[in-house]
Amino acid sequence: MYICACMPDQIILQIETATQVCAVALSINGVTIASLEVDEPNVHASRLTLLVEEMLLKQGLSFGELAAIAVSMGPGSYTGLRIGVSTAKGFCYATGLPLIGINTLTAMAAGFEMRHPGLLTENTLLCPMVDARRMEVYSAIYDSRRQPVSAPAANIINVETFQDLAADRQIVLFGSGADKFAQIFAGHSRVKVITGFKNSARFLSQLAFEALTRGEFADVAYFEPYYLKDFIPTTPKPITNPFA
Repeated sequence: MYICACMPDQIILQIETATQVCAVALSINGVTIASLEVDEPNVHASRLTLLVEEMLLKQGLSFGELAAIAVSMGPGSYTGLRIGVSTAKGFCYATGLPLIGINTLTAMAAGFEMRHPGLLTENTLLCPMVDARRMEVYSAIYDSRRQPVSAPAANIINVETFQDLAADRQIVLFGSGADKFAQIFAGHSRVKVITGFKNSARFLSQLAFEALTRGEFADVAYFEPYYLKDFIPTTPKPITNPFA
């Protein structure tokens, strides 16, 4: 059992692979000191460990100087989460470091507060969204104190989705799943869509440090990504010759 004495210089390695962005970061006592990100499709398997090695090398650090490894646990991309979590678990097995799992949507809410403090009031609800399929997203809703108003779920969004919640409050949608709803809510006075918001391993810093100080560690042997729903593989359609 790991016990955190809350001493200075608690360095945490952080991994974010829940979306297309492949990102790693280092934090000391909840403050990000370095990060590397690649925003390209299908690079998690080939780039993740290289990013970790590069970042540790640039900072002159080794795994032996870390206090824990934190990973964005989902919901999100099935493949991305599987690669991120398995990589984090592999590092923990090899080094004996404790593992911290951070809900992806909660980390996104923390990241939005960090990047857009001027948009938040006591009457603001945050709705981080990770793209799923078509009009479906993985989303949750948090109040201005980052307390959950609705739990993470796979939701199909339409113009009436937030009708009750937006009656007397403003809801801010952001994340990879929110961009596709910008036109739908363009004329809505209480639903605001912030486009271009991308996940980052930097968003895990404070949450991971808080979990470390509380001793909230995952069981490395049994820890699994938070997929929210089962993976459904698709079968490619046969290629036909239109001129045959």
